[in-house]
Amino acid sequence: MINAGAVVWAEGAPTLQEIMPAEGVFSLIWLLIALPLLGAAVLLLGGRRTNRWGPYLAVLTVTASACLGILMVVGLMGRGAEERSIGQSLFTWVFAGQFEADMAFQLDQLSMVFVLLITIVGALIHVYSLGYMEHDPNRRKFFGYLNLFVAAMLLLVLANNYLLLYVGWEGVGLASYLLIGFWQHKPSAAAAAKKAFIINRVGDVGLSIAIMVIFVTFGSVTFDDVFGQASEVNEGTLTAIGLLLLLAAAGKSAQFPLQAWLLDAMEGPTPVSALIHAATMVTAGVYLIARSNAIYDRAVWAATAVVVVGLITIFMGAIIGSAKDDIKKSLAGSTMSQIGYMIMAVGLGPIGYVFAIFHLLTHGVFKAGLFLGAGSVMHGMNDNVNMRRYGALRAAMVVTFITFMAGYLAIIGIPPFSGFWSKDEIIHAAFERSPIIGSLAILAAGITGFYMTRMVAMTFFGKARWEDDAHPHESPKVMTIPLIILAIGSTFLGMALLFWGNIETWLEPVVGYSTEPSPLSTSAVIAISLAFVIVGSVIGWISYARREVPIVAPRGSLLTRAARADLYGDAVNEGLIVRPSYLLSRVLIWFDGRVVDGLVNGSAALVGGASGRMRRYQSGFARSYALSMVGGTVLVLLALVLVRLS
Repeated sequence: MINAGAVVWAEGAPTLQEIMPAEGVFSLIWLLIALPLLGAAVLLLGGRRTNRWGPYLAVLTVTASACLGILMVVGLMGRGAEERSIGQSLFTWVFAGQFEADMAFQLDQLSMVFVLLITIVGALIHVYSLGYMEHDPNRRKFFGYLNLFVAAMLLLVLANNYLLLYVGWEGVGLASYLLIGFWQHKPSAAAAAKKAFIINRVGDVGLSIAIMVIFVTFGSVTFDDVFGQASEVNEGTLTAIGLLLLLAAAGKSAQFPLQAWLLDAMEGPTPVSALIHAATMVTAGVYLIARSNAIYDRAVWAATAVVVVGLITIFMGAIIGSAKDDIKKSLAGSTMSQIGYMIMAVGLGPIGYVFAIFHLLTHGVFKAGLFLGAGSVMHGMNDNVNMRRYGALRAAMVVTFITFMAGYLAIIGIPPFSGFWSKDEIIHAAFERSPIIGSLAILAAGITGFYMTRMVAMTFFGKARWEDDAHPHESPKVMTIPLIILAIGSTFLGMALLFWGNIETWLEPVVGYSTEPSPLSTSAVIAISLAFVIVGSVIGWISYARREVPIVAPRGSLLTRAARADLYGDAVNEGLIVRPSYLLSRVLIWFDGRVVDGLVNGSAALVGGASGRMRRYQSGFARSYALSMVGGTVLVLLALVLVRLS
């Protein structure tokens, strides 16, 4: 029982704070990052000698960070709302003139919820991976990369300044590249890793320029200094910073127009997909904007751009998810859409920050369960990802089916499952800002009901459409136990955070919280949202459970074909960026070869030719040199005579 921030085990028993003083726990903030980083170092540098026990070390280090994070959140509960921001500075790691940046961390209500999400969900994914990657010859390296991913994300959310955040930001990009391309013997995996890395570099340029502008504007990159002076800076500068940060967030969180990498990223092992979509990479953009709320609160146009980007991506992801037959890519489209809800919410300002983070937490749990559930289905179906080759799996994979259904009901927003509480709060906040934004959010909720019901119907219901060599079976306990835990979270986490955890009060000191008049009451929003979800779900059920699902996908409508082609995102990038880049590179190659090299080679030829001719006069005979001297003397004398006569 929580009582004024203390855990009471029994009446008269010492509290957890008395057993372990809060100051002692908070002095170990650095250890949250160091533990998984140590695991990564041991596994990646230890060589084959760590093959047997290395994966268990990886699980242990992330689990230890999760336990430490739980102790810290209990310690924070024991403090007043304004005393929950705790800093820890280790040393100054960059100093050049007036510029300084410390290796320093900031633990507050916002970073704390991310620490819990990253470590707890990350630990469950690590445990699941013990079974999923059991027979992979390089699983030691895989777990090392997982540890590196977790450590980089923890550094990102715990940094107390933008420059240190950037280090974690790049670490996440590196780890994602290594994990997406883990099966690099597959050309598609290697290409997907490069695609993710390059597209994310575009967003990273935005973040790096934003940090430079922040330093020039504020004279510091530390959060407290920047946010404390934000009210004194003109709106144009803040808008520029906000747009640059949005570009960075669009890259990491796979938002329009930098969304194209996420679907191809499914080439990595399924635990990687779960980690990217639930606890780490795609949540980084939401964190960046929420952390920079003091900038966006004063940059109206930048905040509006955030809302627009979120809305566009909500529908892009939902439409793509409605047409994909690959179960992981359909879930990837779902992630784009759900992260779009969060991005839209942080763009709404103080009425949306809290609920964006609320939905991020619930989504992290149920999306991890859905991806790991998809991995369990693949495990039982010879790694086949084509849902048209599934069907009737609910009897063969009972635990996977039940846990997947919990995630399904959570994501479409059926009460009392967790997604209902968080997504409907975002929709209500959207109506407070604009009926148009709210209506679009509700429409997207209906599409969510359609594509998720389609996925469940094609996978677990209808007739069996298995290939001849398929023998579906339930996954081992090391994989199903994490699924069960995540299913419990998918069911109860929303209620726990809203009513018991009081998420608004918890986050308000960091991101702010306010309400505005809404044209619709909360009850009306819930009723309309549920109606749209039910209609979408019924259409999905009739289309894919009550009717025969053809093994070969029909040609479909123009929109369906566009969705299968990722709404031509790759074609747009090809036309606007890749081909012009090829053309530019050819022009530069011609200019370098004909103009630059021509000038250099021509100058060298001129000098060489002139020197060759001059060499003829360097014969080495004294009589020739004497004759030259006489001739020169005669010329000089003639010149003097001519000058004299004139």
